[in-house]
Formats: sequence, structure tokens, C-alpha cells
Amino acid sequence: MPASTSSTTHRLDHRSDYPRRIVCLTDETTETLYLLGEQDRIAGISAYASRPPEARCKPRVSAFKDANYGKILDLDPDLVLAFSDVQAGITRELVLRGATVMNFNQRSIAEILDMIAVLARIVGKQAEGLKLIESLEHGMDAVRESAQLFPRRPRVYFEEWDDPLISGIQWVEELVEIAGGEPLFPELRRAGKAQDRVVESAVVVERNPDVILASWCGKRVDKKRICARAGWEHTAALRNGHVYEIPSTCILQPGPAALTEGLRQLHAVLGRVVGIEIAPELKPAERFETVETALL
Repeated sequence: MPASTSSTTHRLDHRSDYPRRIVCLTDETTETLYLLGEQDRIAGISAYASRPPEARCKPRVSAFKDANYGKILDLDPDLVLAFSDVQAGITRELVLRGATVMNFNQRSIAEILDMIAVLARIVGKQAEGLKLIESLEHGMDAVRESAQLFPRRPRVYFEEWDDPLISGIQWVEELVEIAGGEPLFPELRRAGKAQDRVVESAVVVERNPDVILASWCGKRVDKKRICARAGWEHTAALRNGHVYEIPSTCILQPGPAALTEGLRQLHAVLGRVVGIEIAPELKPAERFETVETALL
């Protein structure tokens, strides 16, 4: 990758063909670089970056929709990594200011794996990238095999946002299927923009989910408010107390976390719904939350 003229000399080394100072504006590219052993290349991160925990020591230069352009450029990056149409404005402004930017736009599991492969090539770690992809695929296969033991596949309403109600994006719905469930709105999964996945409250009730999984990007889920929605008390999910929050850092970042911890949390929830004990090696490492509607 090309380097800015002002900083070429102090970055020359035996791997000078690869970017040495990378700013990651979303969590998944930060985590991927750590998993590839290339964390020393990371010069700056998003304020929301949390995986792995040690990444938090890196300079924070952006939110998801906004960025501190001066702070980013002061880090003298030779590559900035962005994500999706939401960061299109940030991407454009940085390019106008002379930065080299790569904007990924992965929306499916296959595209997440492609992102990892491309990023691995960018930093000269093709072999390590392939090993990481193989490991992620192996983990997903193990959960898929475990889900075959379920006596039934619960109907899953995944809520990405609460006002308006937005159903799950493609990679989430694909993970729900691997974990052993049936998405409540499969016809909307390929809609990349959130506004194209808006659903009506009455339709959720009509389709009668067995379990409600909520993950509101950037804020905590208010489970009491979910349970208080008109008519929702008639759904199987509320009658049986199957309302759960899955942290957005686990499931709504399209990278390794979603394919590992996020998937395991989905699988653990669905195992609870159908009464199947999940094998210890497939249980999530992080805590997910439930609400017993009878206590509300």
C-alpha cells in the first residue's frame, strides 16, 4: 500500500511493502489484526472498540458515524479501514484530506470471511488469514452439528433496533440458522440498509416468535419495555420467559466476534429454549442476559 510522502523514511523496514500505521474505525478490523498477530500496526481505533480488551490502550479517534479527522491524520496513517455506507462520509472526507482509505462492506458470513482474507493479504499474512478462516469455519460447523440434536427449530425474532423495530441483518440471520433457529423475517435478511428491515409490532405478534433476541447497537436493551409492548404478551417468547439481550459487541460487528462468541450465545439461548444442554466446549465465554416475564 502507498505511504504518505511525509512519513516514508521513518517507516521503511524489511516489511515496508505493507502498511505500518493502520487506523481502524470499527471493531472487527481491530480484532482481526490482533488475531493475525499484527496489532503493532494499529495506530488508532474506534471509541467503541473493545475486542480484545488490550486494544483499548490504542488512541481512540472516532465514533461509528463521526470521526476526529485531525486526530486521525496526526497519527500519520498509511491506511485507514472503514465500514459500510454509514462511514461513507468519513471515508470521503479522509480521502479528500489525502488519506488512503479502504471501506469494507461485508453483510454476510461469506463476506466476513472475505474481509478477513483481504485484510490478511494487506498486511502480508495470507497464510495466517487462511488458518484463521479455517478455524472460524470449524467452529461454525461444530455449532451447526450440535444444533442438529435439537428436537425442533425455534422461531427467532432478532431485534437490531427498537424505534422503529428493525429485524436482523444478513450475517445475524445466518448465524441464527447455524445456531438452530428459524429467523422470523427471512425475507428481509438481504436488505443491507436498516430502514429496509423495519417491521411492524403487530406482525411480530402474528408470527409468534418462540424467542426474542435483542441487540441495540450503542445502547442497552430495555427488556421491560419489550415485554410491555401491546399484544406481545401473547407470544410464545413472553409466555415462556424467553427474552434475551446479546451484547452488540458480540453479534453486530461483522467480524470474528460474531462468528465465535456471538454464535455461541445464540446457540446457548436456543438450547435453553428447546431444553438441550450445550456441550461445554460450545458454551459462550461471556454472560448473556435473560428476563423472566413473570417478574415484571
